[in-house]
Parts: sequence; C-alpha cells; structure tokens
Amino acid sequence: MTFREGVAPVDLRQMRYFVAVAEERHFGRAAERLHMAQPPLSQQIKQLEATLGTRLFERTTRRVDLTDAGQLMLERARQILADVDALTQDVREVGDGAAGVLRVGFVGSATYRVMPALVQLARSELPGVRLHVMGEMLTPQIEQSLLENRLDAAVLRPPVQSSELLLDTLEGDSLVVALPAHHRLATGGGPVHLAELAGEDFVGYPQGSTVATITSEACRGAGFRPRVVQEATETSTLLAFVGAGMGLALVPDGARRAAASPVAYRELVTAPAVGLAVAWKRDSLSALIPAFRSLVHRAVDEVRHGPATPEPQNDPTPTKVTPPRHFVPTSTASDPGPQERP
Repeated sequence: MTFREGVAPVDLRQMRYFVAVAEERHFGRAAERLHMAQPPLSQQIKQLEATLGTRLFERTTRRVDLTDAGQLMLERARQILADVDALTQDVREVGDGAAGVLRVGFVGSATYRVMPALVQLARSELPGVRLHVMGEMLTPQIEQSLLENRLDAAVLRPPVQSSELLLDTLEGDSLVVALPAHHRLATGGGPVHLAELAGEDFVGYPQGSTVATITSEACRGAGFRPRVVQEATETSTLLAFVGAGMGLALVPDGARRAAASPVAYRELVTAPAVGLAVAWKRDSLSALIPAFRSLVHRAVDEVRHGPATPEPQNDPTPTKVTPPRHFVPTSTASDPGPQERP
C-alpha cells in the first residue's frame, strides 16, 4: 500500500476498532466486543478520522451512522483485515512445516464434483501443501478475487473479462434441466426440447454469470425468453428453490450432486454446453500453479471417466521410483497449455 507524501499510514489496530464500531453502530457495544473501555476507543476513532482528514461517522445521542466515506472505509477495511489475517495464517502454516499454501476457488457444480476429487489427489500427492478452498463462487466473483490476489488459482466457467488472467481449458459440462419432483416433465423418459419449457417459471444464477448468459441465449434460440422468478448465487440454494416448486432451472450436469431436495433431472435435446477452465493471474509467482493445473486435469478425468487403470508391468518386481516431493508435470501430449485471453 502506498501513501501520498504527508499522509500518515492507517494503523491496523485503529482499522479493527473502526470495523467494530461500524458493525455495532454503537461505541459502547463495540468497546465490549473489543474488551476495552469506551473513552480510549472513541479517542482512537477520532485519531483515525484526523489521519484520514474526513469524518467516518455521524454521531447522535441514540446511534452511530456511517458517512459515505465511512461506508467505503468499511468495505475496504474488511477486505484488508481479512487479507492480513489470511497472510498471518499462511505464514504460520508454512513456518509449522507446510511446503506451501494455495488459495483456490471453485465455481458452482465444480464444488461438488471436481473439488472433492482434487482434494483427495492433493492429500496423497502434495501432502505438504495446504489448500484453502472456497466453493460455490460465480465466475465474476472468482475473477475479481484472482485479480485482487485473494485467490491463487480457481476452476471457473469461461469466458473471463480480464487479459491479466490465463486459462487452461478443461472438459466442460452439458446443461440439464432441473425440475421439481412433481413437475409434469419430471417423469418422462427421453431428452426434453427447450421449447417445451416456454411459459415456465425459472430460477437461475444472477445475471452476468456464465450459466445465466448461456441459459438466456439458448432459450431465445428456442423462441422464448425465460421468466426468472428467483435468483441464487449458490448451486445448492438454487436447487433447493427448484425442489420447493418455485420453478425449474438449467444447470451444469455436475450440479446433480448438490441437491438434497426432491429434484428430477432431464437431459436436453441439443443441450447447450458450458465450459470449465483453470484460471490464474498472469504474473502469479506461486510455484504451485503447475502442480494444481495437473491435478485438476486428473480430477476432471476421474470425475468424467473414472480412475485411470494402471498399465500392466512386464517386470513383476518393478523398481519403485519416487519423484521429487512437489514435482507434477506441467504439460502432457494432450495438454495444449494455457490459453492467453485476447
């Protein structure tokens, strides 16, 4: 973080004090939360406002409200403090013997299919690496987190907007229609034509997400505009809405594992496809990215086609060769390598 000449840096302790007051909207409750007396807390907030040269709170006898500057401060301060706490934890874990820490994000259905397979592979092949996993994210959210260095790598749904990210394409999914168990189409046999869904209520991912965009385009191509009555960021929540009878949804095939609710799935005639890719920042310095990419490819293969069958050995007592601890090939004959975004 850089500061203009003559402007003092913000103290992290004062930043924590500010967040407590902003969240409690009350100096007394904030002081109790921080295990300190109220007068020193008030003094610290005044010093912070003096440092910044602006008021952060509008104070009344009954409550404390944020100014516009205070609202911006709260948003940024929360993220800064979360990053500082994550850094502290990562450094401590490496100091305790971890060979590295990788913060990874997963989009939608990949949370339920790819992530468990990947974590299992990582535990056996990268035992010294700690994965900090965030699932149920949308591609725009993941992209922002990568650009802000809050994630090191992620599995997302292309495309992305920023040329600062590199993508390594994986095998994608077809969309299927998720239906309430009592729906008229829930018990049919063959694939459903999209046109059969015209006039139905839809629940979907928020506008701007990859699946929402593909769903909208596919429905228009079938001659209608989907009537979205409810949106949900998390796949599990989306399918819970379907199970509750709020509407139907087009979801990646991998989302089938997310539903605990009574949901039926039907394949679609000429089903729209939704891609999947590993993404990371172009200037990333993490030495674990190649290993992560390789393991994700293997995890996707296992999810789609089952675990690889070991090739037979001609020598009944082969010599066991142990590779370097964290060596994973960065490419194979079938891996074209990362794609640069135009």
